[in-house]
Amino acid sequence: MNQRRAWPCARLAILLLPLVFAACAHYAPPKAPDPSSWRAHAGTEGDDRLQMTVAVLTDQEARETFGVDLHRRWIQAVWIEARNQDTVPYWLLFPSLDPDYFSPHEVAYSFRRQIGHRGYLRLAAFLKAHAFRNPVAPGVTRRGFAFVNLDEGLKEIDIQLLSSRRMEHFTFFLRVPGLHTRGFAEVQEQQAGHPLQDIDEDELRFALTYLPCCTTDAKGQGEGDPLNLIFIGNPEDLVPAFIRRGWRPAEDTYWDSVWKTIGSFLFGHRYRYSPVSPLYVFGRKQDIAMQKARDTVNRRNHLRLWLTPLRYEGKSVWIGQISRDIGVRFTLHSGFGVTHKIDPDVDETRNALLQDMLYSQGLKAFGFVRGVGASTPDDPRSNLTGDRYYTDGLRAVLLMDHTPTAMQDVRFFPWERPRDMQMPQPAERTLQATADGGDGTQPADADPGERRPPK
Repeated sequence: MNQRRAWPCARLAILLLPLVFAACAHYAPPKAPDPSSWRAHAGTEGDDRLQMTVAVLTDQEARETFGVDLHRRWIQAVWIEARNQDTVPYWLLFPSLDPDYFSPHEVAYSFRRQIGHRGYLRLAAFLKAHAFRNPVAPGVTRRGFAFVNLDEGLKEIDIQLLSSRRMEHFTFFLRVPGLHTRGFAEVQEQQAGHPLQDIDEDELRFALTYLPCCTTDAKGQGEGDPLNLIFIGNPEDLVPAFIRRGWRPAEDTYWDSVWKTIGSFLFGHRYRYSPVSPLYVFGRKQDIAMQKARDTVNRRNHLRLWLTPLRYEGKSVWIGQISRDIGVRFTLHSGFGVTHKIDPDVDETRNALLQDMLYSQGLKAFGFVRGVGASTPDDPRSNLTGDRYYTDGLRAVLLMDHTPTAMQDVRFFPWERPRDMQMPQPAERTLQATADGGDGTQPADADPGERRPPK
């Protein structure tokens, strides 16, 4: 055989090697699933009539249960137990779990090259046998798995059950181990010993105006990104709203997460939890970092939050910073050599978050206060990594609540108005009346220093 004929044959042999190995691969289904390993971190809701128990399997639990690594296929197994003591059957609506959920055969087929055709058939039969099946008849307890897209850190599970009489809705927020992050509840627990200052509505505007304008570096020097957000809420108020709108925690900054970010940037790998660089307020780096990622690590919205010592209506007050990442660039201003390029119009990103929280139905009221300091496109300011930005100088104030609020029922703090954001402010929906009967809005050029503190 001459050399010209040998090369095509060699290439064909190389291409056929994976098929040969797949044909020889062997898959033996594990034993019947044992729910005792994940019941410890399951959540239960319902009453004597209808009760739901839900658990998200960890990576190790999924490997032991199914004999394959679902994590590598960006798939997550959700175990569901439905106990029906009603007089009518119920049907679980799988799109409520995930509009893009996976069927048992779809999950099995994704492993066909690894376990071969016979292995695929065995795995498909195993998954099908242990999948959750409809309906849940009266007096029956139904158990089984559903397969959804992978989420890490904190996962929201929505369960909708339909009967001939009614629709039942259950929501679970379950912690998924694996990410190096901190949650809202953890931050509050760590700050539990610090003194708190309860403020009323008259004091709220004044107090928020005089919080720091910007982030700093670790030494408390320089002016970084503007602190253009105020969230008022406890964990049960904040977590559901963020998760429902696709916000996910950002991992802490350490070498593994940085390398994953660089790999995602260079090779287009999926990484929805890319860390944010540490910025400082009150002498400490951000307490909470969250992001709303897109299909690439280059573009995302991300925010940082710090817990303040203020409390309003029994709710914690958080000061924060939000900006939109529009690219990734190398820099000497970061200890890891890489940082994100931000959209210079930080007000647009602030307003986008406000509208996002409207859609979450977790927003009870909002308004704007001064405190950031204005800049213009012709005379912008710069953050600590040299990115330029401009702003109207206002920070958005968002009062959150765990009880859903329809958009038309959201109320307003009648304070400042952004110049480029015309907001209707019907008197019956404002949170406070002014002494002169006006709308309470300060002129855009009012000096915060002229305001007197409340008595």
